[in-house]
Amino acid sequence: MSRTADRTTDRTADRTTNRTADRTARSPKLLAGLLAGAGVLHFAVPKPFDTTVPRALPGSARGWTYASGVAELALAAGVAHPRTRRVAALATAAFFVGVFPANVQMAVDWRHRPAPLKTAALARLPLQAPLILWARDVARRAGR
Repeated sequence: MSRTADRTTDRTADRTTNRTADRTARSPKLLAGLLAGAGVLHFAVPKPFDTTVPRALPGSARGWTYASGVAELALAAGVAHPRTRRVAALATAAFFVGVFPANVQMAVDWRHRPAPLKTAALARLPLQAPLILWARDVARRAGR
């Protein structure tokens, strides 16, 4: 291979490595932003979240909505800070597993709603797995 081809290959590899590093560095910030945004929404517009709280839980749906919002804001702060990122990201993965029943409840309750709402409720179910894996990946990378 010529020197020019070697340099071109090296530059391409460097760009790929830089893009991967950029994505890796942004990943915890994006996860923290997602959590913070969701946490704020629990307070700003609580009613849609109230409807997803499983009826089997004790207490008021609004109380669970606010508690979930507080948890998401706390997790966002933890994931955003490098010193607490690993533990907070693991807790985030557990949180995503824990709120899955609310997503199931929403899908069940919304099965007779208009097609776009029903589709949104059903689409949330398989999206939980990538969120769990994302949080786990952030934790794994923070442990390095």
